[in-house]
Amino acid sequence: MRVRLQGIVLTLVALLVFGLGIPLALSSAASVQQELFLDRLTDTSRFASLAQRPLLENRPSQLEPQLRRYTEVYGVQVLVFNQDGQSVASSLGGRPADSGAVSGPVHDALAGRRAELGDLLTPWKAAPLVLSEPILIDGEVRGAVVTVSATDRARTKVVWLWLLLVAGGALAFGLALLVAIPVVRWILRPVHRLDEATGELVAAVVSGRDAPPVGESGGPPELRQLGRSFDRMAASVSEALAAQRAFVADASHQLRNPLTALKIRLGNLDGHVDDEPAAADLEAAVVDAGRLHQILDGLLSMARAEASGGELVPVVVDEAVEDRAADWSVVAAARDVRLETESTGEALRVLVPPRGVEVVLDALLDNALKFTAPGTEVRVSVRRDGERVTLAVRDHGPGLRPDELERALDRFWRSSAHQNVPGSGLGLAIVNEIVALSNGELKLDLPEGGGLRVSMTFPIAA
Repeated sequence: MRVRLQGIVLTLVALLVFGLGIPLALSSAASVQQELFLDRLTDTSRFASLAQRPLLENRPSQLEPQLRRYTEVYGVQVLVFNQDGQSVASSLGGRPADSGAVSGPVHDALAGRRAELGDLLTPWKAAPLVLSEPILIDGEVRGAVVTVSATDRARTKVVWLWLLLVAGGALAFGLALLVAIPVVRWILRPVHRLDEATGELVAAVVSGRDAPPVGESGGPPELRQLGRSFDRMAASVSEALAAQRAFVADASHQLRNPLTALKIRLGNLDGHVDDEPAAADLEAAVVDAGRLHQILDGLLSMARAEASGGELVPVVVDEAVEDRAADWSVVAAARDVRLETESTGEALRVLVPPRGVEVVLDALLDNALKFTAPGTEVRVSVRRDGERVTLAVRDHGPGLRPDELERALDRFWRSSAHQNVPGSGLGLAIVNEIVALSNGELKLDLPEGGGLRVSMTFPIAA
């Protein structure tokens, strides 16, 4: 945006410079031409007055000494023509002049017409300035005087004037550039701060921290007011989400005690219900209470992950994998599933929320062992990719359909093919939350051979 705004400002300055510079350049050229025209017209009129008596006495050669002297001093050729348009005197000693350049002005002068300014004098027009003046005797045109002036000096003067204007325009453009850059930065400073604060707000909301305020970051008053409005909005969003998380955590925690008591009471009724339909209802109630307990545990894990406040601690990935694999190997053996691990052999450390890797592995291994068929394997692998480390859990269960991969991270979502398998639908959502808090990336894919692979990539901690 800064480049576009600077481009607009500089374009307007360029239009202003050209809009003023071009007319000024044309005006300066016209001024030089006018000065040359008036100077030569005065001399031509003077020679027309001097030629009256020699023409009347039919002795035009008397003028030639004055004409030659004038040419020697000023470099301007002077020609005198009689009433018939014939050259009768010349400052060049009788040498013929360019008839094509003077024929028109001679004809105009003999017709009684005065010299006119003509086309604008420009540096690329090398044609001489030809002026003519009628010689009047008793009000009758008896001849004409023509001056032929080279325009080299005038055109050189125009060139210098135009170069001066170009230099002035370049200087003005440079000054405008020097002024535009800090002005544009000043205008856009609150916009950049708002952009940064928007990204920080997302990270703060996800991690449960307070969003950093934009504050008075300079710039126009309207943008400063926008920054203050953004701070109020960010504070309201943070407070609302904090209240929501607190409610989920408190509600889940408060519900666990009566739910635990309910499960105990239902367990105490086992064997004391003789009626067969009532016994079936009791068994269904026990299953529902267990599922509700799983959901509350998932909600508490989610609330803990969201309320971690952005605190990250270093964890050695290989050690965490070995530790959790040892605990889950008992469950895997009971289900006739091989739990394999693959490590890097390096003590690679990543920054995650407290117990983040353990919670992630517990959620993924729980899902993998629930869905993997007996006689297959679940593999947990750790692989280094440059300055990042990838932790992946791959099972050989039924997997998901390709169109279900994006929805699998939603809270409480479960595939229609897995409705008969116990679960809360919060496992992958919790994993996604912890990976996001760790500045990592989560990817779900369907590997060859069936099953589901969940890959998490984290930056390696220094």
